[in-house]
Amino acid sequence: MLKTDLSKYDNSWYKPGSKAKIILWFLVNTCVINNYLPIPVSLKIWVLRLFGAQIGKGVMIKPKVNIKYPWFLRIGDFVWIGEEVWIDNYTWVSLENHTCISQGAMLLTGNHNYKSSGFGLMIGEIKLSEGAWIGAKAVVCPGVTVHSHAVLSVGSIATKDLDSYSIYQGNPAVKVRDRSILS
Repeated sequence: MLKTDLSKYDNSWYKPGSKAKIILWFLVNTCVINNYLPIPVSLKIWVLRLFGAQIGKGVMIKPKVNIKYPWFLRIGDFVWIGEEVWIDNYTWVSLENHTCISQGAMLLTGNHNYKSSGFGLMIGEIKLSEGAWIGAKAVVCPGVTVHSHAVLSVGSIATKDLDSYSIYQGNPAVKVRDRSILS
């Protein structure tokens, strides 16, 4: 029976940007985005755009947000990103208009291939469609699309796409009811 052999781990194929760009982002992220200082949202957005993020209007970014690589980030209009959200975007993360990511939620675009003895890196894009809501401490896994106005409830883990106007709960998240929105 084969075993995991981490000495075989090789992600040399993955090149998200130059080392200088990554190091500079790490420093800027620590000073401006990923801290509890009362940094104006307008400055956070300016810095993210400077590093390549595409950001719409009316966006709210709360304190202590961690973004792996802003050059792989698209944010629409009137998006809310709560405290301590971690956008671990090895590849594209798209947050369409009127999406909400609550406190401590994680969007994870990378994982490891547990079937490979070398534990290789695997990546998959994440998309939150218009009106989607990711609850506090919830996790969205690589390759998942959260369709229009779907909800991933508190502490739940989305391993597969979530249907529109549906509420999901659990680990792995399963549909528990439809979402009705009142005017």
